[in-house]
Amino acid sequence: MKNLVAAILATTALSGAAFADTHSHAKIDEFRIGILGGENAQDRMSSNECYRAKAEELLGVPVKLFTPADYDGVIQGLLGGTLDMAWLGASAYAKAYLTDPEAVEPIMVKTNLDKSYGYYAIGFARKDSGITKLEDVKGKVFGFGDPNSTSGYLIPSIEIPTVTGASMDSGAYFGEVKFTGGHEQTIVAVANGDVDAGVTWADGMGAWEDGYNSGALRKAADAGLVDMNQIVEIWKSKPIPEGPIVLRKSLPERVKLDITTLTASLPYMDADCAYNFMAGEALGFQPINHDAYLSIIEARKASN
Repeated sequence: MKNLVAAILATTALSGAAFADTHSHAKIDEFRIGILGGENAQDRMSSNECYRAKAEELLGVPVKLFTPADYDGVIQGLLGGTLDMAWLGASAYAKAYLTDPEAVEPIMVKTNLDKSYGYYAIGFARKDSGITKLEDVKGKVFGFGDPNSTSGYLIPSIEIPTVTGASMDSGAYFGEVKFTGGHEQTIVAVANGDVDAGVTWADGMGAWEDGYNSGALRKAADAGLVDMNQIVEIWKSKPIPEGPIVLRKSLPERVKLDITTLTASLPYMDADCAYNFMAGEALGFQPINHDAYLSIIEARKASN
């Protein structure tokens, strides 16, 4: 399959004609896509609807979107075989792999405009709070997205203690460590003053005033949920490998190939769809494999 994928990707811009006559090879009754938390369910559905429709046309079977309440709902759906595809964070992929190495396989990763596939956990606070660095959040409420989020918890839980010298337990350094449920929820909580500071994700490229080029801040800014001029960055992690789009390993190879090709071709087929699907401006997608996430898997093991 890898050689065939490479040959198709080498053509770069693929038209709908490249997908002709694949329906008879699907051998599935439906295709189910799980969407991680991070924004409200309706926005998640809207951002992924164009991709869903293209996948349905390509596969010739109903394609359905599922928006579980938390990250673990998507992970368990993949593990249990009730979901066929998801765009996971690196930490969520690590959990799925550590639970069952044969459940899913990474196929593609989002590529930034500079051709990298990294991103950052970004700490931020309201500008009028007077908070400009992590030390200013001591004794205050710090918001995190989800325990299974890479940028929303795993990486901050490893890197922030090296700055503060204390654990992430409530009261150890921060007055309270609060899980908001997702990236959008964290951004809104900070903007509304419900928490004093929070972390989310961004590619770290472009202008802060735009919410960077892509990521949760860009989506929130585009949606009018936050005015980036009213919040400030107070911390940035080391680069994190972008999470993979994964497929259930037991899917027919033809289905895997079709979905891989669709994903790789999306920016050339429909730029607006790609913008929504990729949470902002990005170059597109490139193939990725398990080895890219070995460091995150080890970090996940160490954190358990």
